[in-house]
Amino acid sequence: MHILDPVILFFIIGGLAQLVKSDLRIPEDFYNTISIYLLLAIGIKGGLELYKSDIGLILYPVVATIIIGPMITFIAYFILRVLKFDHIDSTAIAAHYGSCSAVTFAVVADFLKNAGILYEQFSTVLLVIFEIPGIAAAILIARIKSASVFSVKRLLHDVFFGKSILLLTGGLFIGYVIGYSGNKQLDFFFLDLFKGFLALFMLEMGIVAAKKLNDLRQVGFKLLAFGIGMPMIASFIGIAAGILSGLSLGGTIILATLAASASYIAAPAAVQIVLPSANPTLYITPAIGVTLPFNLIIGIQIYTFLTTKIFDLIKN
Repeated sequence: MHILDPVILFFIIGGLAQLVKSDLRIPEDFYNTISIYLLLAIGIKGGLELYKSDIGLILYPVVATIIIGPMITFIAYFILRVLKFDHIDSTAIAAHYGSCSAVTFAVVADFLKNAGILYEQFSTVLLVIFEIPGIAAAILIARIKSASVFSVKRLLHDVFFGKSILLLTGGLFIGYVIGYSGNKQLDFFFLDLFKGFLALFMLEMGIVAAKKLNDLRQVGFKLLAFGIGMPMIASFIGIAAGILSGLSLGGTIILATLAASASYIAAPAAVQIVLPSANPTLYITPAIGVTLPFNLIIGIQIYTFLTTKIFDLIKN
């Protein structure tokens, strides 16, 4: 069972520790170090496989990824407005759901590996690309619907040179160079130890997610339902995009999971610049406190089941 995977068990233990008011904490400096390591490692693994890949096979999945991010943002915004959230908060929340989560990507990739389901190793490229277009769509909504002025230069800097994008793209470049040179010196640290560091990171993410559960009282049932329902809607968009762009079963599951995830690194940085008056409780709580645990504990299994069934229907 997916829930018995050690990475998920670490996440659950972290959540339980917070709920029982334990003093368990990952030191902040170590937590930041692990997050840097994971982003670099994901990028390096993707770069290694990108070197081996046929660029022609990547083109259609990349185009599909660029399209579905903004599509999810617009759908999320529309749903939130129907749920009576105001324009500013709806835009801020939609920005998070139009982007994606690198941690969720790492977990679904590990899940597929354990399940013996093959996937395109260039999927890390899709992760890097997915981060930006959905946020850009939210910025467009903000500019169209309000007269607020913000620094475009600062926005571009913080989004494109923020930690997640910089480390993922830097890792891709390093991995590609390593693939070209055949250097194996970093394999043990960045490849063999990856799951251990991911498990420690998930321990802290469990603590963070459980903390956000307290904020659900403020945001109410509507945002709780959105935090579960929106990933399900987005997963179907990801499945359709994966099939139409020619991805394998495993690659389509990854794209569906990316579509179903929500950003909590790149998106908050952009929202703070573009929509400083947006309520952080409203846009951070569903992303970390609802969607992240939902995806990690049960969502990935649901997307795998749905994708497999749809692939079976297409074959028959």
